[in-house]
Amino acid sequence: MDELQLRIYLAGNVALERGDLLVPENRFPGSQGRLAFAVLVAERSDALSAEHIADILWDGAPPDSWDVALRAIVSKLRRVLTATGADVTIQHAFGSYQLRLPPAAWVDIEAAAAAAHDAEVALHSEDLVAANGAALVANAIARRPLLEGADGEWVRQQRARFRAIRVRALSSRAEIARLNGDHAGAIGDAERVIALEPYLEQAYVTLMRAQVGAGNNAQALATYERLLSTLAAELGASPSPATETAFLEVLDAT
Repeated sequence: MDELQLRIYLAGNVALERGDLLVPENRFPGSQGRLAFAVLVAERSDALSAEHIADILWDGAPPDSWDVALRAIVSKLRRVLTATGADVTIQHAFGSYQLRLPPAAWVDIEAAAAAAHDAEVALHSEDLVAANGAALVANAIARRPLLEGADGEWVRQQRARFRAIRVRALSSRAEIARLNGDHAGAIGDAERVIALEPYLEQAYVTLMRAQVGAGNNAQALATYERLLSTLAAELGASPSPATETAFLEVLDAT
């Protein structure tokens, strides 16, 4: 039985780790090799057609010899994976590729999503210690750049999903800090969320409540004005009824 867990890192530097063995980013076959590996990892639940992978690697405009180039990339990736000694393969059948990982394999972007979910569940259950621990894990992973240097529609979609994980982690962390009386921490994390997602109303609500808790009532009113102007200027919209109710609560506390 294999007791060494295979760990896969796609955020920050692409790498493989198993026990004391580290396969660093420079062992992967260039930027396209890194991207192909990321695609195979992220979509490993399905067999991916060679055309689908090529479309991602060359962002919708593969060269005439893309099939030869793709086979060369996959061949080099297989050698990288073999170096880990883990039971991991890239299967090829009927013009499609599929990555097979050991059941216990750990993938950083999936661990971040799971931790963000765990933080939200624990926060809902008012287990602030567990919620904070999970939120810290999710944010620590999701704050790293994803596939730095790569571009294309698929990469942008993955980055948007990864950014959403960080928003969830920071949102949980801000609310945990506020409930723990750490108003400065809540304000900092709420502002980070707004910088990432300027239309997320709940972040403004958390920020307003933390500002009132810190005794900064005027800042809380200014935060609401900022939300109003942002929604009106960019979306032509007004705050939701839930946000209006939260603002009235803040107004009563000022």
